[in-house]
Amino acid sequence: MTMAELLLRDARIWGRTGAADLLVRDGRIAEIREIPGDRRPAGEGGDGAGEGVEDLAGGLVLPGLVDGHAHLDKTLWGGPWVPHDAPPGLMGKIRNGQERRPEFGIPNADFVTALLENMIVCGTTHVRSHVDVDPLVGLGSVEAVREAVERHGGRISAEFVAFPQAGMLISPGTEALLEEALKAGVESIGGLDPAGVDRDPVRHLDAVFALAERYGAGVDIHLHDGGTLGAWQFELIIERTKALGLSGKVTISHAFALADADPATRDSLISGLAEAGIALASVAPNRGLLPLRLLGEAGVPVTLGNDGVRDLWSPFGTGDMLERAMFQAKGTGPRDEDVELALEAATYGGARALALRDYGLSVGDRADLVVVGARNAAEAVCVRPRRSLVVKSGRIVARDGALVR
Repeated sequence: MTMAELLLRDARIWGRTGAADLLVRDGRIAEIREIPGDRRPAGEGGDGAGEGVEDLAGGLVLPGLVDGHAHLDKTLWGGPWVPHDAPPGLMGKIRNGQERRPEFGIPNADFVTALLENMIVCGTTHVRSHVDVDPLVGLGSVEAVREAVERHGGRISAEFVAFPQAGMLISPGTEALLEEALKAGVESIGGLDPAGVDRDPVRHLDAVFALAERYGAGVDIHLHDGGTLGAWQFELIIERTKALGLSGKVTISHAFALADADPATRDSLISGLAEAGIALASVAPNRGLLPLRLLGEAGVPVTLGNDGVRDLWSPFGTGDMLERAMFQAKGTGPRDEDVELALEAATYGGARALALRDYGLSVGDRADLVVVGARNAAEAVCVRPRRSLVVKSGRIVARDGALVR
């Protein structure tokens, strides 16, 4: 066995029956060897335990968890405990975050590094993070999160969305800074409630999509606006995505209007999303859970994310995507197949929404893997056991809740 190989013995692979040995070579799944009959006791047969060999003793292997909607730059993880005192409403939280950032040195690369460590040991191998861009912070959030990701030396991969948290049109200078972020290598351009916050959805979306077209960037728009106002903005986003040929590069986050809609409107919007190739992102909120089964049947990718974790918006969150899947599953349904839908959104759905290539548990896929002591996927979500092993690009990066240094 070469140094670039890793053998995971006696594994149970999500989506397959029985036990198997999984061979990783040069960062990819090279071979899956089915084990006939009863599962082999640990230490019997095969290559035995040793360097480059891990005996999983029947552990369940999942693909690396995908956090498709995070706000890493806002976190206070590892820092002081800050009692939540933001005023009610979206704008109250936005202003509170802006005003108190300097008090706690946010964005702080140390806080982001600490949160990423917890995400890694919980099995997240890829994250999409919205990072605030506004005249007060400039590109400081981009720089802090980028530094934190680099500190982890490839244990997790990340992509950024330049996000106008304080609005774009109502915050002069923000549009130019968003363009500077794209020039600096940020992968996607964000938006925020084109009607509810910026009060001019046509102009807001025209500006966002123009930047996306100019720089070949993706688009990820926070859309909290509900009811018919939100549904109309869905239609505007669908129209622009189709006109510019951006299928597979646009995400609507939160998407509360879809949950608000009557069945006919909901079905029409889902059809439009599928035709345009638009994905949805949810954080499994108390309000507005997305209809995963209907979206899946229509071919609309849905990704889950942790949103903000222990920040000035909320004291809650851990960064654990199995926990987030559990929150979603509580609204999706109690049957095993319903719980698995939530896990699908935290894995394969996230990979589709974020256009991750060669993702999964088949030969040839990138070896981003998570091992849990659970008998099946539903138990993994409901119990959320400690991740016994986390593998990123064929390298073991965490074991039993701690980073492998």
